Amino acid sequence: MFASTRKSPASSPRTRLRPLPLALLACVGASAVGAAEPAPILNPVVVTGSRVEAESFDLPFSVDAVDMQAVQASNLGVNASEALAGVPGLVVQNRQNYAQDLQISVRGFGSRAAFGVRGVKLIADGIPASTPDGQGQAATFNLDTAERIEVMRGPFSTVYGNHAGGVIQLFSRDPKGAPTLRGGVLGGSWGTTKVDIGAEGEKNGVGYVVDASRFDTDGYRDHSAATRDQLFGKLLFRPDQDSKLTLVANALRQDDTDDPLGIRWETYKDDPRDGEIDQTDTQTPKRTVAERYDTRKSIDHRQGGATYERRFGAGRLQLSAYAGERSVIQYQAIPRGPQLAPRHSGGVIDFDRSFHGLGARWIHTLAAGPGDLTLTGGIDYDRSEDARKGYQNFLASNPNVFGVKGALRRDETDTVTSVDPYVQASWKLDKWTLQAGLRHSDVKFEVDDKYIVTNNPDDSGDIRYRKTTPALGIVYHLSPVVNLYASAARGFETPTLTELSYSGTSSTDGFNFGLKPATSKQYELGAKAFVGENTRVNVAVFEIRTKDELVVDTAAGGRTVFKNAGSTLRQGIEFAADTEFSRNWRGRLSVTQLHAIYNEDFITGRSPNEKLVKDGKRIPGIPALSAYAELEWKPRAGLASAVEVLHRSKIYVEDTNVERAAPGYTLANLRLTAEQRSGNWTFQEMVRVDNLFDKEHVASVIVGDGNKRFYEPGPTRSVYAGIKTSYRF
Repeated sequence: MFASTRKSPASSPRTRLRPLPLALLACVGASAVGAAEPAPILNPVVVTGSRVEAESFDLPFSVDAVDMQAVQASNLGVNASEALAGVPGLVVQNRQNYAQDLQISVRGFGSRAAFGVRGVKLIADGIPASTPDGQGQAATFNLDTAERIEVMRGPFSTVYGNHAGGVIQLFSRDPKGAPTLRGGVLGGSWGTTKVDIGAEGEKNGVGYVVDASRFDTDGYRDHSAATRDQLFGKLLFRPDQDSKLTLVANALRQDDTDDPLGIRWETYKDDPRDGEIDQTDTQTPKRTVAERYDTRKSIDHRQGGATYERRFGAGRLQLSAYAGERSVIQYQAIPRGPQLAPRHSGGVIDFDRSFHGLGARWIHTLAAGPGDLTLTGGIDYDRSEDARKGYQNFLASNPNVFGVKGALRRDETDTVTSVDPYVQASWKLDKWTLQAGLRHSDVKFEVDDKYIVTNNPDDSGDIRYRKTTPALGIVYHLSPVVNLYASAARGFETPTLTELSYSGTSSTDGFNFGLKPATSKQYELGAKAFVGENTRVNVAVFEIRTKDELVVDTAAGGRTVFKNAGSTLRQGIEFAADTEFSRNWRGRLSVTQLHAIYNEDFITGRSPNEKLVKDGKRIPGIPALSAYAELEWKPRAGLASAVEVLHRSKIYVEDTNVERAAPGYTLANLRLTAEQRSGNWTFQEMVRVDNLFDKEHVASVIVGDGNKRFYEPGPTRSVYAGIKTSYRF
């Protein structure tokens, strides 16, 4: 039972469990003794949104905290989708394609991302995991050392600036107590293995957390093998009771990660694991497009940062700085013909990115009339610089062999700089809490084109986007167990570098400096309630109206041109409930209904292939209904099992809604975990079965793909098992 549902330490309303083969589970379960069972916490303390510690129940917006200790116990620790599946308003589509990362959307923001994450702000330990133009990769999150992940939706996301349609913020755990060594190994379907080792501890005000892991998979789909190496380090210094210095560093490396590409509907129905056959291939038998072009990506990402915090009476100063490098080389499936166009940038993307940033924030709490007023003021500076080159993916001496680095076709430096001052205020009264925020975003894109040849002129230039975005929220404390709230804000979303890269009728002209930022107005009404001591329920209704939405105009020759459409409308409702039925049973449920449409006619494509997208057409990439349910059984301390059910309704794949929508699906997963402690040793075992009933399904879609290869199939039944052990000195 819960000791308290209102006053609880930072943690979350998220449960999962711990990782060995099924044959061992009965044995270890019988010997489980002394294992700690953390009590579910229904009212976690969060910092996302308000930037200061506050109970989620008392905030005028939707924010969830995911307890990563529970997630780590029963999952692979590879994809953020493992942790985020049950968060309402959030759709995480696992492409099963480690060359392109997860597709994450929040209330529809980010749904059209062809790779990585856009439209959603990613932050890890206070350091942006998104570049200033709004692109990010969730793969940089180290899930093995995370303590919690906070997910914010709705109007107050805009206080994080450009592309903050939602905010996903990871916090690694602080080192505590005696030195501990740990290690783990797991394996399972599709040639999947993961090995992880780490150490942590704290003494005399100095603590450390270090972690290293290797993940390997052959992949469910043909040509989808991947190897991922991750390193993480954290040093924590507490010189005195009023100050704290944290240093973090992490690295991710993926060499020659296969890209299986999307497939057409007919191929999916014939065999979801197959790639799309390249009908122009002269070999017998014909190869798939992915095999012929050897589509793949290599990533080398390194970054480090520091945060310093010091209290001065009722005030608090927070400073942060970070820097890093990211190198990417990607081989694409672009035929030779389009690359011969004078202004085509080739079929190989090759860039080296350096990035850095600074942040400063002052937080002060003072008495104001009948309540307490907390004021926050700060400024963020972020900059990224890409030394970007493009090459043909064939050699002039042998033009029928692809997947190699050929002639240079692009050479430029792309720089994005953002400077964002902001202020926030929260005034707590007896029955009311008022919160407001104001942020001014100034984002500048600069292109220095060095590839200037005949029929390919200088495409250098720059463009600047500025916008001030206010947010306002109010909470009415109807009773100690019921809060009602309302919030509203304006949002701002610039084009990304990828969306600016091409223009013109042939998709190969220079930068599209004519693109405008999308702007939005967001509104939310909600209620948060405790039912008895063991249940919390959240309900939110929202509306988002966006002008100048960025959409696909043309997609040809491996290049996509974007344009500003008219307006869009998103209206939805989110429901979440978390309850402990008894000492042995716990359940969770989240449901999101989202009506996302174009609210104005517009034309996509170029003559003679123009298409009319009519008012009322569904925005692609967004399911109308998403739901997650979980029932967990703990028959005794240190032993647990659970069933998870995930539902997604159908998803349209392009703006006209004419092409075959990816059908809806319902998947069930089963997990079993055990934990034992003996002296200084702790052992944890896990078995999980994903897609228990072996359902074929489309896990993700590539919105607006010019070759109609929209569909990315998800795996059939998959079984994984693992064991972890740790020793505390």
